[in-house]
Amino acid sequence: MPQLSFLTPLGSLTLSEEDGAIVALDWGRGRDQEETPLLVMAREQVQDYFDGQRPGFDLPLAPHGTPYQKRVWTALQAIPPGETRSYAELAASIGSVARAVGQANGCNPIPIIIPCHRVVGAGGTLGGYSGGEGAATKRYLLDLERRSLRHEGALL
Repeated sequence: MPQLSFLTPLGSLTLSEEDGAIVALDWGRGRDQEETPLLVMAREQVQDYFDGQRPGFDLPLAPHGTPYQKRVWTALQAIPPGETRSYAELAASIGSVARAVGQANGCNPIPIIIPCHRVVGAGGTLGGYSGGEGAATKRYLLDLERRSLRHEGALL
């Protein structure tokens, strides 16, 4: 499976490709490095995101998971950049319960690109995050998106 690692403000990330789609984004450096056209494009989009130049991603994704997890991950992609939804709100949008949504959210194999960081606890509490430095990484990503949107709005 081709992988490509690169440095970001949150440390090293590794993208993985399978059958022409991104299947994983992992924290840290991968063992096998290969610059495929898709991985290079994905790296550029992630770097543009961190530079505040891209609010979302336009990549073929094929995360491995159960049909239920894939439903949750699709719903995550509908949350606009800089906005959040509670686990309960996300659950209601797909006819589920918050605990199951939380479990699927925590299994997201393509964080940042599939924005699991946009899901927060009841009453807007930050909640946990399984990537990077945990909640501090989640806060960083949310703040980055909000700053990017404010900057974009000032340019219009």
